[in-house]
Amino acid sequence: MATSNKTLRTCEHGHNYYKSSDCPTCPVCAQKSKPETGFLSLLSAPARRALEHHGITTLQQLSAYSEKEILQLHGMGPASLPKLRAALQESALSFKN
Repeated sequence: MATSNKTLRTCEHGHNYYKSSDCPTCPVCAQKSKPETGFLSLLSAPARRALEHHGITTLQQLSAYSEKEILQLHGMGPASLPKLRAALQESALSFKN
């Protein structure tokens, strides 16, 4: 059985969690900040943070990017694209060509 390199960490709000990466994001805080509605609520935490980090919080802002540009964001994976395409289509928008 492989051993885990996870270390115990405590966030600034006092939540204890284990992480094996250098990512400083507390999973408890991340879950609390997850939107309940809108296209960002459909995404995994890494994908949502990738968009938020680049100031993409509306579908109009998202439509200014190509799929290729979005996939290049750290934390964004190909599984998120169908969700984003569907959200854009519902608002009569699409990715930039």
